[in-house]
Amino acid sequence: MSDEKKATIYSTPTCPYCRMAKDYLTQKGVKFEDVDVSQDHARAKEMIEKSGQMGVPQIEIGDKLIVGFDKEEIDKALSE
Repeated sequence: MSDEKKATIYSTPTCPYCRMAKDYLTQKGVKFEDVDVSQDHARAKEMIEKSGQMGVPQIEIGDKLIVGFDKEEIDKALSE
């Protein structure tokens, strides 16, 4: 991946899909900011405003927002 995408993952410590998403990004060599929305209420509000969704994980790659752990969508966003 030549031009590195900036990724942000909105997650909670107890969410198994969040852990899977973070592991997947790590395996792909993607650096990401992990935002714990159970602690950071301002960022949780930001996440909800962006997506209209309260569920986690939400993964932002470039200008694409993926709700849930969806490998296909993550791969697509990374290759764009």
